[in-house]
Amino acid sequence: MTEEEIVQMAPGLMQALAPEEVEESPSGRPRRRKQDDPMSGLRKWVPKTRLGQMVMAGKVLTYEQALATGLPIREVEIIDALIPNLEDDVIKVNMVQRMTDSGRRVRFNVMACVGNRDGYVGLGMAKAKEVAAAIRKAIIAAKLNLIAVQRGNGSWESSAGPGTSIPFKTHGRAASTRVTLMPAAKGKGLVIGETGKRVLDLAGVSDVLSRTKGQTRTTINYAGATFNALQNMNTTRISEESKERLFIHKGRLLE
Repeated sequence: MTEEEIVQMAPGLMQALAPEEVEESPSGRPRRRKQDDPMSGLRKWVPKTRLGQMVMAGKVLTYEQALATGLPIREVEIIDALIPNLEDDVIKVNMVQRMTDSGRRVRFNVMACVGNRDGYVGLGMAKAKEVAAAIRKAIIAAKLNLIAVQRGNGSWESSAGPGTSIPFKTHGRAASTRVTLMPAAKGKGLVIGETGKRVLDLAGVSDVLSRTKGQTRTTINYAGATFNALQNMNTTRISEESKERLFIHKGRLLE
């Protein structure tokens, strides 16, 4: 593979095909890598969709280009190849029991959140018979549910420059839980419950005010309502003059 071909590859594929660094344990033996390592999955990846083949061929190098194609993202390897620095966080693990004729059936329901702390966040849920399998499926579902977050300086106290808050007030809802996010000045911090902080932190929002209603003790609904509020910002039409005045940018900050 020539240097020109390596340059025309997605950042995740470049990391996956780079020489592996073997970490040694204190005993002198090489440490075992995680079985669910996204890089190992990219090494064995054989694209099945049109968008996946474009990413593998080097025609699509960023997540923004993938969205511009209009093609659906149905392979999690596409996300791993275009945004390799995604972090994941398990929001909630619930054990669900069901009584059947053969006995008690136990399954696990998991909600996970992923994000790059710079304008992209995803939320997903999954069920499985084992906790590890449920977490793995939930992380995959969250990656396939990735959205771009709009950030800006919507507060009158904010100064000029790239925003660390949201551009305007937005509402989110999940079951009986309702969350209202409001712009805050830089340095205010995340004035929201612990569950909402975990979602906003992975989204790259560092300053926000909030108001909640309903059963906020329900962790899954609280996280879902916060994510829904970020989703609803993308459905609002904004003029070009407002985008310049509020320093609105969508997704990650590209240099």
